[in-house]
Amino acid sequence: MVRRGHPTVGVVGLGYVGLPLSLTFCEAGFRVVGFDVDPAKPAALAKGRTYLKTVPSARIAAQVRAGRLSATTDFRKVGGVDALIYCVPTPLTHHREPDMSYIEETARATAPYLHKGMLVVLESTTWPGTTDEVVRPILEAAKGLRANRDFHLAFSPEREDPGNEKFTTARIPKVVGADTPAALKAAVDLYGAAFQRVVPVSSTRTAEMVKIYENTFRAVNIAMANEVKLLCGRMGLDVFEVIRAAATKPFGFMPFYPGPGLGGHCIPIDPFYLTWKAREFDFSTRFIELAGEINTSMPYHVVERLRGGLADLGKPLRGARVLVLGVAYKRDIDDMRESPALKILSLLDRAGARAAYHDPHVPRLPRTREYAFDLASVPLTARSLAGFDAAVVVTDHAAVDYALVARRLPLVVDTRNVFPGGGRNIVTA
Repeated sequence: MVRRGHPTVGVVGLGYVGLPLSLTFCEAGFRVVGFDVDPAKPAALAKGRTYLKTVPSARIAAQVRAGRLSATTDFRKVGGVDALIYCVPTPLTHHREPDMSYIEETARATAPYLHKGMLVVLESTTWPGTTDEVVRPILEAAKGLRANRDFHLAFSPEREDPGNEKFTTARIPKVVGADTPAALKAAVDLYGAAFQRVVPVSSTRTAEMVKIYENTFRAVNIAMANEVKLLCGRMGLDVFEVIRAAATKPFGFMPFYPGPGLGGHCIPIDPFYLTWKAREFDFSTRFIELAGEINTSMPYHVVERLRGGLADLGKPLRGARVLVLGVAYKRDIDDMRESPALKILSLLDRAGARAAYHDPHVPRLPRTREYAFDLASVPLTARSLAGFDAAVVVTDHAAVDYALVARRLPLVVDTRNVFPGGGRNIVTA
Protein backbone atom coordinates (compact mmCIF):
# COMPACT_ATOMS: atom_id res chain seq x y z
CA MET A 1 0.00 0.00 0.00
CA VAL A 2 2.72 2.49 0.99
CA ARG A 3 4.76 1.69 -2.13
CA ARG A 4 1.98 3.19 -4.29
CA GLY A 5 2.51 6.50 -2.55
CA HIS A 6 1.48 7.77 0.86
CA PRO A 7 -2.15 6.79 1.49
CA THR A 8 -4.59 8.92 3.47
CA VAL A 9 -4.76 7.78 7.08
CA GLY A 10 -7.86 8.12 9.25
CA VAL A 11 -7.42 8.18 13.03
CA VAL A 12 -10.51 7.70 15.21
CA GLY A 13 -10.09 9.18 18.68
CA LEU A 14 -7.96 12.32 18.99
CA GLY A 15 -6.84 12.05 22.60
CA TYR A 16 -3.50 11.31 24.24
CA VAL A 17 -2.86 8.46 21.78
CA GLY A 18 -4.67 9.50 18.60
CA LEU A 19 -3.39 13.07 18.33
CA PRO A 20 0.34 12.28 18.65
CA LEU A 21 -0.14 9.36 16.26
CA SER A 22 -1.86 11.62 13.72
CA LEU A 23 0.97 14.14 13.88
CA THR A 24 3.58 11.40 13.54
CA PHE A 25 2.01 10.25 10.27
CA CYS A 26 1.68 13.87 9.06
CA GLU A 27 5.35 14.53 9.78
CA ALA A 28 6.21 11.45 7.71
CA GLY A 29 4.38 12.97 4.74
CA PHE A 30 0.94 11.38 5.08
CA ARG A 31 -2.36 13.19 4.85
CA VAL A 32 -4.35 12.46 8.01
CA VAL A 33 -8.05 12.86 8.70
CA GLY A 34 -8.87 12.72 12.41
CA PHE A 35 -12.28 11.67 13.69
CA ASP A 36 -13.74 12.40 17.11
CA VAL A 37 -17.24 12.58 18.60
CA ASP A 38 -16.23 15.68 20.60
CA PRO A 39 -16.66 18.65 18.20
CA ALA A 40 -14.33 20.79 20.31
CA LYS A 41 -11.31 18.77 19.20
CA PRO A 42 -11.70 19.17 15.41
CA ALA A 43 -12.53 22.85 16.00
CA ALA A 44 -9.32 23.38 17.97
CA LEU A 45 -7.19 21.52 15.45
CA ALA A 46 -8.63 23.53 12.55
CA LYS A 47 -7.27 26.64 14.29
CA GLY A 48 -3.92 25.00 14.93
CA ARG A 49 -4.53 24.91 18.67
CA THR A 50 -3.76 22.14 21.09
CA TYR A 51 -5.92 20.82 23.92
CA LEU A 52 -3.17 18.61 25.38
CA LYS A 53 -0.25 20.07 27.31
CA THR A 54 2.01 17.33 25.99
CA VAL A 55 1.37 18.35 22.35
CA PRO A 56 2.45 21.92 21.41
CA SER A 57 0.19 24.06 19.23
CA ALA A 58 3.07 24.86 16.89
CA ARG A 59 3.35 21.21 15.95
CA ILE A 60 -0.34 21.05 15.06
CA ALA A 61 -0.39 24.40 13.22
CA ALA A 62 2.52 23.34 10.99
CA GLN A 63 0.61 20.30 9.72
CA VAL A 64 -2.68 22.18 9.29
CA ARG A 65 -0.92 24.85 7.22
CA ALA A 66 0.74 22.17 5.11
CA GLY A 67 -2.67 20.67 4.37
CA ARG A 68 -1.74 17.33 5.89
CA LEU A 69 -3.95 17.42 9.01
CA SER A 70 -7.70 17.85 9.20
CA ALA A 71 -10.32 16.62 11.66
CA THR A 72 -14.05 16.09 11.69
CA THR A 73 -17.01 14.55 13.50
CA ASP A 74 -18.44 13.33 10.18
CA PHE A 75 -17.77 9.60 9.90
CA ARG A 76 -18.93 9.55 6.29
CA LYS A 77 -15.46 10.83 5.44
CA VAL A 78 -14.07 7.44 6.46
CA GLY A 79 -14.87 6.41 2.89
CA GLY A 80 -12.09 8.67 1.65
CA VAL A 81 -9.22 7.18 3.66
CA ASP A 82 -6.99 4.23 2.77
CA ALA A 83 -6.08 3.17 6.31
CA LEU A 84 -8.20 3.57 9.43
CA ILE A 85 -6.79 3.38 12.97
CA TYR A 86 -8.93 3.13 16.11
CA CYS A 87 -7.52 4.90 19.19
CA VAL A 88 -10.50 4.91 21.55
CA PRO A 89 -10.73 4.28 25.32
CA THR A 90 -11.06 0.81 26.83
CA PRO A 91 -12.03 1.41 30.47
CA LEU A 92 -13.36 -0.99 33.08
CA THR A 93 -16.92 -1.22 34.32
CA HIS A 94 -17.73 -0.70 38.01
CA HIS A 95 -17.39 -4.47 38.36
CA ARG A 96 -13.85 -4.34 36.91
CA GLU A 97 -14.85 -6.04 33.69
CA PRO A 98 -13.87 -4.83 30.17
CA ASP A 99 -16.01 -2.05 28.75
CA MET A 100 -16.02 -2.62 25.00
CA SER A 101 -18.61 0.07 24.27
CA TYR A 102 -16.17 2.59 22.76
CA ILE A 103 -14.64 0.00 20.43
CA GLU A 104 -18.04 -1.37 19.43
CA GLU A 105 -19.52 2.07 18.79
CA THR A 106 -16.49 3.09 16.73
CA ALA A 107 -16.65 -0.05 14.63
CA ARG A 108 -20.39 0.44 14.01
CA ALA A 109 -19.91 4.12 13.13
CA THR A 110 -17.17 3.43 10.58
CA ALA A 111 -18.27 0.07 9.14
CA PRO A 112 -20.73 1.49 6.56
CA TYR A 113 -17.91 3.45 4.92
CA LEU A 114 -15.29 0.72 4.58
CA HIS A 115 -14.12 -0.11 1.07
CA LYS A 116 -12.11 -2.81 -0.62
CA GLY A 117 -8.37 -2.63 -0.05
CA MET A 118 -8.68 -0.60 3.16
CA LEU A 119 -6.48 -1.36 6.16
CA VAL A 120 -8.20 -1.21 9.57
CA VAL A 121 -6.04 -1.26 12.70
CA LEU A 122 -7.13 -1.37 16.33
CA GLU A 123 -4.66 0.31 18.72
CA SER A 124 -6.82 0.41 21.87
CA THR A 125 -5.43 -1.76 24.65
CA THR A 126 -7.67 -4.77 25.20
CA TRP A 127 -7.85 -8.51 25.84
CA PRO A 128 -6.41 -11.05 23.37
CA GLY A 129 -9.09 -11.83 20.79
CA THR A 130 -10.83 -8.45 20.64
CA THR A 131 -9.83 -7.62 17.07
CA ASP A 132 -11.11 -10.93 15.72
CA GLU A 133 -14.03 -11.55 18.09
CA VAL A 134 -15.46 -8.05 18.54
CA VAL A 135 -14.25 -5.72 15.77
CA ARG A 136 -14.25 -8.12 12.84
CA PRO A 137 -17.93 -9.26 13.08
CA ILE A 138 -19.16 -5.66 13.32
CA LEU A 139 -17.14 -4.56 10.29
CA GLU A 140 -18.16 -7.56 8.21
CA ALA A 141 -21.88 -7.20 8.99
CA ALA A 142 -22.30 -3.71 7.54
CA LYS A 143 -21.58 -4.21 3.82
CA GLY A 144 -20.77 -7.85 3.40
CA LEU A 145 -17.06 -7.20 3.03
CA ARG A 146 -14.83 -9.89 4.53
CA ALA A 147 -11.79 -9.15 6.68
CA ASN A 148 -8.49 -10.23 5.17
CA ARG A 149 -10.22 -10.88 1.85
CA ASP A 150 -11.80 -7.54 0.94
CA PHE A 151 -10.03 -5.39 3.53
CA HIS A 152 -7.05 -5.91 5.85
CA LEU A 153 -7.43 -6.09 9.64
CA ALA A 154 -4.60 -5.71 12.15
CA PHE A 155 -3.77 -4.82 15.74
CA SER A 156 -0.94 -2.54 16.85
CA PRO A 157 -0.79 -1.67 20.56
CA GLU A 158 -0.27 1.97 21.44
CA ARG A 159 2.80 2.64 23.58
CA GLU A 160 2.36 6.34 24.16
CA ASP A 161 4.02 7.83 27.25
CA PRO A 162 2.69 11.40 27.68
CA GLY A 163 5.40 13.86 28.63
CA ASN A 164 8.30 11.55 27.73
CA GLU A 165 10.55 13.70 25.55
CA LYS A 166 13.16 10.97 25.08
CA PHE A 167 10.78 8.43 23.57
CA THR A 168 8.45 10.27 21.22
CA THR A 169 5.83 8.35 19.25
CA ALA A 170 8.00 7.69 16.18
CA ARG A 171 10.93 6.47 18.28
CA ILE A 172 9.00 3.82 20.23
CA PRO A 173 9.20 0.42 18.45
CA LYS A 174 5.79 -0.41 16.94
CA VAL A 175 4.47 -3.93 17.45
CA VAL A 176 2.12 -5.02 14.66
CA GLY A 177 0.10 -8.22 14.40
CA ALA A 178 -2.30 -9.56 11.77
CA ASP A 179 -3.86 -12.91 10.92
CA THR A 180 -2.78 -13.17 7.26
CA PRO A 181 0.54 -12.41 5.56
CA ALA A 182 -1.10 -9.79 3.31
CA ALA A 183 -2.70 -7.94 6.22
CA LEU A 184 0.56 -8.04 8.17
CA LYS A 185 2.49 -6.65 5.22
CA ALA A 186 -0.01 -3.83 4.74
CA ALA A 187 0.26 -2.84 8.42
CA VAL A 188 4.06 -3.13 8.51
CA ASP A 189 4.35 -1.01 5.36
CA LEU A 190 2.09 1.66 6.82
CA TYR A 191 3.78 1.97 10.20
CA GLY A 192 7.23 1.41 8.74
CA ALA A 193 6.89 4.65 6.77
CA ALA A 194 6.39 6.68 9.97
CA PHE A 195 8.11 4.76 12.78
CA GLN A 196 11.81 4.08 13.23
CA ARG A 197 11.25 0.41 13.97
CA VAL A 198 8.35 -2.00 13.40
CA VAL A 199 8.15 -5.33 15.22
CA PRO A 200 5.84 -7.78 13.37
CA VAL A 201 4.24 -10.67 15.27
CA SER A 202 2.28 -13.68 14.07
CA SER A 203 -1.32 -12.69 14.89
CA THR A 204 -3.64 -10.03 16.24
CA ARG A 205 -4.00 -12.06 19.45
CA THR A 206 -0.24 -12.12 19.94
CA ALA A 207 0.00 -8.36 19.49
CA GLU A 208 -2.90 -7.84 21.93
CA MET A 209 -1.17 -10.08 24.47
CA VAL A 210 2.10 -8.19 24.07
CA LYS A 211 0.50 -4.98 25.30
CA ILE A 212 -1.34 -6.66 28.16
CA TYR A 213 1.85 -8.42 29.26
CA GLU A 214 3.92 -5.21 29.17
CA ASN A 215 1.57 -3.39 31.51
CA THR A 216 0.84 -6.37 33.75
CA PHE A 217 4.60 -6.73 34.22
CA ARG A 218 4.76 -3.17 35.48
CA ALA A 219 1.66 -3.51 37.66
CA VAL A 220 2.96 -6.66 39.36
CA ASN A 221 6.37 -5.13 40.07
CA ILE A 222 4.83 -1.92 41.40
CA ALA A 223 2.62 -4.05 43.66
CA MET A 224 5.72 -5.75 45.05
CA ALA A 225 7.31 -2.35 45.68
CA ASN A 226 4.14 -1.24 47.46
CA GLU A 227 4.06 -4.35 49.62
CA VAL A 228 7.73 -3.98 50.50
CA LYS A 229 7.02 -0.34 51.39
CA LEU A 230 4.37 -1.46 53.87
CA LEU A 231 6.77 -3.97 55.39
CA CYS A 232 9.62 -1.44 55.57
CA GLY A 233 7.27 0.93 57.36
CA ARG A 234 6.70 -1.62 60.10
CA MET A 235 10.41 -2.42 60.27
CA GLY A 236 11.43 1.23 60.49
CA LEU A 237 13.28 1.15 57.17
CA ASP A 238 13.31 3.63 54.29
CA VAL A 239 12.05 1.72 51.25
CA PHE A 240 13.39 4.34 48.83
CA GLU A 241 16.88 3.98 50.30
CA VAL A 242 16.56 0.21 49.90
CA ILE A 243 15.49 0.51 46.25
CA ARG A 244 18.22 3.03 45.41
CA ALA A 245 20.88 0.74 46.81
CA ALA A 246 19.45 -2.36 45.13
CA ALA A 247 19.38 -0.52 41.79
CA THR A 248 23.18 -0.25 41.82
CA LYS A 249 23.32 -3.93 40.88
CA PRO A 250 24.23 -3.87 37.16
CA PHE A 251 22.31 -7.03 36.27
CA GLY A 252 19.20 -8.95 37.28
CA PHE A 253 17.38 -6.01 38.91
CA MET A 254 15.06 -3.30 37.59
CA PRO A 255 13.88 -0.60 40.02
CA PHE A 256 10.15 -0.04 40.52
CA TYR A 257 8.89 2.50 43.02
CA PRO A 258 5.94 2.49 45.41
CA GLY A 259 3.27 5.17 45.44
CA PRO A 260 -0.29 6.08 46.43
CA GLY A 261 -1.84 3.75 43.85
CA LEU A 262 -1.76 3.21 40.11
CA GLY A 263 -2.74 5.81 37.54
CA GLY A 264 -2.81 6.32 33.80
CA HIS A 265 -4.70 4.74 30.95
CA CYS A 266 -2.99 1.33 31.01
CA ILE A 267 -1.42 -0.05 34.18
CA PRO A 268 -4.47 0.19 36.49
CA ILE A 269 -6.72 -1.40 33.84
CA ASP A 270 -4.88 -3.89 31.63
CA PRO A 271 -4.21 -6.62 34.23
CA PHE A 272 -7.95 -6.85 34.89
CA TYR A 273 -8.55 -7.37 31.17
CA LEU A 274 -6.19 -10.32 31.27
CA THR A 275 -7.69 -11.87 34.41
CA TRP A 276 -11.17 -11.50 32.89
CA LYS A 277 -10.17 -13.24 29.66
CA ALA A 278 -8.30 -15.98 31.54
CA ARG A 279 -11.56 -17.22 33.08
CA GLU A 280 -12.70 -18.29 29.60
CA PHE A 281 -9.85 -20.82 29.67
CA ASP A 282 -10.51 -22.03 33.24
CA PHE A 283 -7.30 -20.32 34.32
CA SER A 284 -6.89 -18.45 37.59
CA THR A 285 -4.39 -15.58 37.42
CA ARG A 286 -3.80 -15.55 41.17
CA PHE A 287 -0.48 -13.72 41.07
CA ILE A 288 -1.88 -10.91 38.89
CA GLU A 289 -5.06 -10.62 40.93
CA LEU A 290 -3.08 -10.34 44.17
CA ALA A 291 -1.02 -7.53 42.63
CA GLY A 292 -4.24 -5.79 41.67
CA GLU A 293 -5.53 -6.08 45.23
CA ILE A 294 -2.36 -4.54 46.65
CA ASN A 295 -2.29 -1.64 44.20
CA THR A 296 -6.00 -0.96 44.60
CA SER A 297 -5.60 -0.81 48.39
CA MET A 298 -2.93 1.91 48.39
CA PRO A 299 -5.27 4.96 48.41
CA TYR A 300 -6.94 3.46 51.50
CA HIS A 301 -3.52 3.08 53.12
CA VAL A 302 -2.70 6.72 52.38
CA VAL A 303 -5.92 7.94 54.01
CA GLU A 304 -5.32 5.74 57.05
CA ARG A 305 -1.82 7.18 57.45
CA LEU A 306 -3.36 10.63 57.29
CA ARG A 307 -5.96 9.64 59.86
CA GLY A 308 -3.22 8.37 62.18
CA GLY A 309 -1.09 11.48 61.75
CA LEU A 310 -4.00 13.75 62.57
CA ALA A 311 -4.87 11.62 65.60
CA ASP A 312 -1.34 12.13 66.91
CA LEU A 313 -2.07 15.87 66.74
CA GLY A 314 -5.35 15.40 68.58
CA LYS A 315 -7.50 16.02 65.47
CA PRO A 316 -10.06 13.71 63.85
CA LEU A 317 -10.13 13.22 60.10
CA ARG A 318 -13.78 14.26 60.03
CA GLY A 319 -13.85 18.01 59.63
CA ALA A 320 -10.11 18.25 58.95
CA ARG A 321 -8.99 20.58 56.18
CA VAL A 322 -6.79 18.52 53.84
CA LEU A 323 -4.86 19.72 50.81
CA VAL A 324 -4.08 17.10 48.14
CA LEU A 325 -0.90 18.03 46.26
CA GLY A 326 -1.10 16.80 42.68
CA VAL A 327 -4.06 15.19 40.91
CA ALA A 328 -2.42 14.18 37.60
CA TYR A 329 -1.43 10.51 37.53
CA LYS A 330 2.27 11.31 37.15
CA ARG A 331 4.57 14.27 37.52
CA ASP A 332 4.63 17.34 35.27
CA ILE A 333 1.69 16.42 33.01
CA ASP A 334 -2.03 17.23 33.05
CA ASP A 335 -3.28 13.68 32.39
CA MET A 336 -5.66 12.59 35.15
CA ARG A 337 -6.84 9.26 33.77
CA GLU A 338 -7.28 6.75 36.63
CA SER A 339 -5.26 9.00 38.95
CA PRO A 340 -5.16 7.67 42.54
CA ALA A 341 -5.73 11.27 43.67
CA LEU A 342 -9.35 10.97 42.59
CA LYS A 343 -9.88 7.93 44.80
CA ILE A 344 -8.12 9.65 47.69
CA LEU A 345 -10.33 12.73 47.31
CA SER A 346 -13.37 10.48 47.26
CA LEU A 347 -12.26 8.66 50.42
CA LEU A 348 -11.60 11.97 52.17
CA ASP A 349 -15.05 13.19 51.24
CA ARG A 350 -16.59 9.95 52.49
CA ALA A 351 -14.72 10.33 55.79
CA GLY A 352 -16.08 13.85 56.29
CA ALA A 353 -12.84 15.69 55.65
CA ARG A 354 -12.85 19.07 53.90
CA ALA A 355 -10.57 18.41 50.95
CA ALA A 356 -9.06 20.71 48.34
CA TYR A 357 -6.22 20.29 45.90
CA HIS A 358 -3.33 22.10 44.26
CA ASP A 359 -1.96 21.10 40.87
CA PRO A 360 -0.12 23.54 38.58
CA HIS A 361 -1.09 21.44 35.54
CA VAL A 362 -4.79 20.86 36.32
CA PRO A 363 -6.60 24.16 37.02
CA ARG A 364 -9.99 22.47 37.52
CA LEU A 365 -11.07 18.89 38.06
CA PRO A 366 -13.09 17.72 35.05
CA ARG A 367 -15.96 15.29 35.34
CA THR A 368 -14.89 11.68 34.84
CA ARG A 369 -16.81 8.46 34.37
CA GLU A 370 -16.75 7.84 38.13
CA TYR A 371 -16.19 11.20 39.83
CA ALA A 372 -17.72 14.66 39.64
CA PHE A 373 -15.81 16.97 41.97
CA ASP A 374 -16.63 20.67 41.90
CA LEU A 375 -13.09 21.77 42.72
CA ALA A 376 -10.49 24.13 41.31
CA SER A 377 -6.79 24.20 42.14
CA VAL A 378 -6.09 26.45 45.11
CA PRO A 379 -3.01 28.70 45.08
CA LEU A 380 -0.02 27.55 47.06
CA THR A 381 0.90 30.49 49.27
CA ALA A 382 1.65 30.98 52.94
CA ARG A 383 -1.75 32.62 53.34
CA SER A 384 -3.72 29.83 51.64
CA LEU A 385 -1.82 27.10 53.50
CA ALA A 386 -2.88 28.64 56.81
CA GLY A 387 -6.35 27.27 56.15
CA PHE A 388 -5.28 23.60 56.16
CA ASP A 389 -4.57 21.03 58.85
CA ALA A 390 -2.60 18.67 56.61
CA ALA A 391 -1.40 18.00 53.09
CA VAL A 392 -1.00 14.75 51.15
CA VAL A 393 1.65 14.57 48.42
CA VAL A 394 0.08 12.40 45.72
CA THR A 395 1.90 13.58 42.56
CA ASP A 396 5.42 14.96 42.82
CA HIS A 397 5.25 17.85 40.33
CA ALA A 398 8.56 19.70 40.02
CA ALA A 399 6.91 23.14 40.23
CA VAL A 400 5.46 22.65 43.74
CA ASP A 401 7.20 24.38 46.67
CA TYR A 402 7.25 21.45 49.07
CA ALA A 403 9.53 23.24 51.51
CA LEU A 404 6.88 25.94 51.95
CA VAL A 405 4.26 23.26 52.59
CA ALA A 406 6.42 21.57 55.22
CA ARG A 407 7.11 24.89 56.98
CA ARG A 408 3.47 25.96 57.11
CA LEU A 409 1.53 22.80 57.88
CA PRO A 410 1.61 20.67 61.03
CA LEU A 411 1.31 17.45 59.03
CA VAL A 412 2.41 16.34 55.56
CA VAL A 413 1.75 12.80 54.32
CA ASP A 414 4.44 11.98 51.74
CA THR A 415 3.70 9.19 49.23
CA ARG A 416 6.43 10.12 46.73
CA ASN A 417 9.57 10.62 48.84
CA VAL A 418 9.72 14.36 48.18
CA PHE A 419 11.05 14.65 51.74
CA PRO A 420 13.93 12.14 51.84
CA GLY A 421 14.72 11.34 55.41
CA GLY A 422 11.37 12.65 56.61
CA GLY A 423 11.01 15.35 59.26
CA ARG A 424 9.19 16.11 62.50
CA ASN A 425 5.87 16.72 60.73
CA ILE A 426 6.36 14.31 57.82
CA VAL A 427 4.51 10.99 57.70
CA THR A 428 5.43 8.56 54.93
CA ALA A 429 2.72 6.54 53.20
